[in-house]
Formats: sequence, C-alpha cells, structure tokens
Amino acid sequence: MNAVLLAGGLWMPGMAMALLGARLGRHGYSTHVFHYSGRDSLEGNVERLVRHAGAHGRVHLVGYSLGGVLVFDALERHPELDVATAVLIGAPVRGCLAGRRLAVSRLGRWMIGATAPRWGERNATWRRPEPLGIIAGTLPLGLGWMTGRLPGRSDGVVRVEETLVEGMAQQVTVPVAHSALIASRRVAGLAGRFLAAGRFE
Repeated sequence: MNAVLLAGGLWMPGMAMALLGARLGRHGYSTHVFHYSGRDSLEGNVERLVRHAGAHGRVHLVGYSLGGVLVFDALERHPELDVATAVLIGAPVRGCLAGRRLAVSRLGRWMIGATAPRWGERNATWRRPEPLGIIAGTLPLGLGWMTGRLPGRSDGVVRVEETLVEGMAQQVTVPVAHSALIASRRVAGLAGRFLAAGRFE
C-alpha cells in the first residue's frame, strides 16, 4: 500500500512530477509517474491510467490539473480499481471556465487538444469508500492574459469551486498559483499527510 501513482497536467513532461514524487518518497512511498498525451482522447487516457494503476496492486493516486481529472474519471468509472486514497491538486473536475474561454480561439483549441469536451460545467460526486482529498490554489496568477480575469477565488487557471467534489473527505486551499502547486513544499506535505491518514490535519 506504499505505491503512489502520479498523474501530471496537460503537456507536462513526466519529469515535472519528479520533485513532488521525491518529497512523497521521503514519507516512505514508492512513486511512479503516469505518462499521457493531451492529443489522445480523454477516454483512452483514462483507460490507460486504469491499466497502469492496476499493475501496481493497491495504490494511492495523486493527480495534478488534468491528471487529477483523469484520476477522478478513472475511479468514477472503475469501482473495481483497488486504491487506498486519492488526492487531486488543482484539478477542475467540475469543468474549467479558463478552458472554455481558451477554446474560443484557434491557438487555445490547439493548446487544450482533445480535452475540450471535459471543460463544460458539470457536477462531481464521490461515491467510493476511499477518502478523497482536494487541494486548491488561491493565488490568481496564470492564463489571465489569454482568458481574462476569473470570477471568485482561483489559482489563475482553475477556480476553487471547480475543484469541489460532493462527498470528498476534505478540501484545503493554499496561497499558491496553478503552475507552482506541484513544486510547493506545503502541497507535498499536505498530500503526504492525506495519503497516510485520509485527512489533511
């Protein structure tokens, strides 16, 4: 139960998750990174994630940004997947206003690739018995120059309300921008605590 599978964000090379993986490793976990392409269909990436996670037996899942959406969708569609806990970091599971705004332009559509259908507004409900933890950033620095100011609290790309999941064990917010979430020592510490206890505190 010490294996942790990490899923990073859109267009993010696997090595970008190395720092978070190393910090979780200090908590005694063996970390593995799930690699995927934003050009592939969401459904295909979800199924690949399920197979990858299944190869590790009982596993913890930690997903950042789109990787968190893939983790959520995989666990929602595959109740048979054997997981201990799941942590989503800056993951817009309820849709993404910034993504919808990006999709208006040709450059934006190229940037978001095959993910566009997932950014419409939707509900998100956790129906599994394992604890789900949500970490959301509140420092609004990011795609504002492309998408305009986002309403409410946000990390500059994802609004806090877009990360909320009905039935989650706990949510915590941190004053960190979206792109800095996976490099944050505090975020890594919170994630490690949740993996161990199913709570952030």
